[in-house]
Amino acid sequence: MTSSQVNAPAEGEHVKPQADHADRAKTVVQRIADLRAWLFLAVLIIGFESWSRLSFGGTFIFNGFNLQSIAIFAVAPLLLATGQTFVIISGGIDLSMGFIMGLAAVVAAHAINTFTPGLGLPLAVLLGAIVAVAVACIPGVINGLLVSRLKVPPFIGTLGMFGVARGVAFLLAGGTTVPVSNSFFATIGNGRIFNVPYIVIITAIFVLGMHYLLGQTRFGQHNYAIGANVKAASRCGINIKSHLLRLYILSAACAGLAGVLYAARFNAGAAQAGEPLLLDSVAAVVIGGASLFGGSGTIIGTVAGAFVIAVIQYGLVFVNVEPFWQFISVGVVIIISVLIDQAQRRFSGGRQDE
Repeated sequence: MTSSQVNAPAEGEHVKPQADHADRAKTVVQRIADLRAWLFLAVLIIGFESWSRLSFGGTFIFNGFNLQSIAIFAVAPLLLATGQTFVIISGGIDLSMGFIMGLAAVVAAHAINTFTPGLGLPLAVLLGAIVAVAVACIPGVINGLLVSRLKVPPFIGTLGMFGVARGVAFLLAGGTTVPVSNSFFATIGNGRIFNVPYIVIITAIFVLGMHYLLGQTRFGQHNYAIGANVKAASRCGINIKSHLLRLYILSAACAGLAGVLYAARFNAGAAQAGEPLLLDSVAAVVIGGASLFGGSGTIIGTVAGAFVIAVIQYGLVFVNVEPFWQFISVGVVIIISVLIDQAQRRFSGGRQDE
């Protein structure tokens, strides 16, 4: 009997192709990559819970005050990251969001103070918020025109708008914070219903709407198509210029809402309100599974990424660790996320930049 006969399969026996093993490896890597934000979140929660019980004899995550604080910490970064998700999926980036948020906070404070004497508390808040978001959309229009019509790279165009929005916000604020004299606005920022902060409820409703827009509408599908292959998307009849213009307006509107809720929470508008949150907005999107190459990402992943950052920031304070470790921790998580994304792309045959 020859060796080939010894190794030959019996009649009717099914032999799995060797490619199946490679496919299973791909599937495992892809699942890890897709769920990395939730895995990070689980590890952080387990770590802080263990630390809390060993050091203080109390719970970290099963504490209502801690949960509220984490949710409030996540509000502004999540709103910025929601708009950033759309932009990054399209293959771009918006570096102006932080100071668009500050601009909106200052405008909201001035507008509400102006409207309150004549219109009453609730109506003044509503109109002030509308004015603030509308003003925030102006830099978004300019960003969209720069990127879509003038072909300015998103990094450069939005970086320029970063400086413009920053300067205008500080000019309107007079170099200081602008207090708001409206008790209804303060209630929105700090009040609760069933022990859930109003600003958390508003953010949750808005994020659910953005999740629907990205996943269930033509606008969202076009966004994925442009990020995956802009030339193919153009050949399919997608109006790239119009889409990019609306995209950056949407991003600015998200920053505008974040500015309004910031002003409500602190009962004052501040030009620098969103300055430290720009990195967090990009980090939440990347940690949440979006690729900086474009074409992939979800709002649900971004939510998980925002909570990873919020848990890191609040958890380190809770366990009495110096706050400077926040930057190191978030940076390490970003690097790990990018490495996982690169591994996923290698397994799936995606393009790589050498």
